[in-house]
Parts: sequence; structure tokens; C-alpha cells
Amino acid sequence: MAETITFYTNPMSRGQIARWMLEEIGQPYEMILLDYDGGMKSADYLAINPMGKVPAIVHAGKVVTECAAICAYLADAFPTANLAPPTDKRADYYRWLFFAAGPVEAAVTNKALGFTVPEGRERMAGYGTFDHAINALESAVSGPAWICGDQFTAADVYVGSQVDWGLSFGTMPSRPAFEAYAVRLRERPAYKRQKELDGALIAKMQKPA
Repeated sequence: MAETITFYTNPMSRGQIARWMLEEIGQPYEMILLDYDGGMKSADYLAINPMGKVPAIVHAGKVVTECAAICAYLADAFPTANLAPPTDKRADYYRWLFFAAGPVEAAVTNKALGFTVPEGRERMAGYGTFDHAINALESAVSGPAWICGDQFTAADVYVGSQVDWGLSFGTMPSRPAFEAYAVRLRERPAYKRQKELDGALIAKMQKPA
């Protein structure tokens, strides 16, 4: 697939995850910056993502939203980047990609909002408790390399973003396994490019008029 990717984002958003993935695949993309109160709620953008949030990508006439889905889609659309395991070795890949997008995201968000699952209602929450979700996540990144062993994949972009942000903003506890995983992630050239690109955009947006 050689079609250009259109990337809708705001640097102060989860769009950073999608940009990291775009940098990993090494394909050209067109960036469209949207602000929260205007562009994201415009009729044109709501036709792309009715949720009125970023990121979103359009590729080959197809819209993909949700960061985990964007990561998985791009890995499949551009197989030469080698960011997805062979189909018969994707158990850990799918397991932890969707675990981070579901239980971890919910647990971390609820904790940040001050919500605690009432005692005895843990099964209803899906993730049990914050500690249950974090302990499970720790087991996924406790190896010496990546989610799928020696191969870095799109699952590491998404799971790694959760860990990296969690450590940076204090929404996830500092544990040796998390810290070691984050160190490995931050050495990725694509990670560094993403931080440089989005950091420059954030600085420009925050510069006094």
C-alpha cells in the first residue's frame, strides 16, 4: 500500500502514540493539526471521527481511530517494517495490546479521576482493581527485551506508551520492570523523533502570541 497516510492529531494528546507508530513504519504521512475546541468538533472532522477526538488516520480511503487499532493497522498495512509477529506467534501481541487498551487504560484513568471500585464489585469493573491491572502489566514487560520476546512490535509502541506516560506523569507506580522497559523504549530512534517533533509543536503552541 503506497497511498499517503493522513494523520489527524494534536501534540498534547494520545496522538503522540500514533506518531511514534508512524515514525516506526517509516512511511510518508501528511499531518493535520486540530485544536480541541474548534477543529476536532468541526463537521468535517466529525465525519471522520464522530467522537471528535484525535488521533485518527486515513489510509487508502479508510479511517482508523483508537490508538491500539492504529498501531495494529499500520503494522499489518506495512509488513516490511516488521512490527507484527508472524500470525502463528501473535498470542502475546494481541493479548497485551488489548489488555493495555482495555483494563490498563480504564484502571489508570479511573484512579486519576479519584474513582475507586467499591469493595465486592471488582468483577463488574472488568479490570478488578488498579493494583491487579498494574501487577498483570508488570508481568508483561518483565522480560529482558520486548512483549513478543526479541522482536519489537506495535504492541510495544502502545503498551510502551502507557508505561512511559505513566512513569512520566506519576499515574503508574515506579517499579524496576517498568523503569527498565522505559529505558529500552526511549532508545528507539522513532521514539526520539516523535518526541522531538511533538515537543517542537507543543513549544510553538505555548509560545506567547
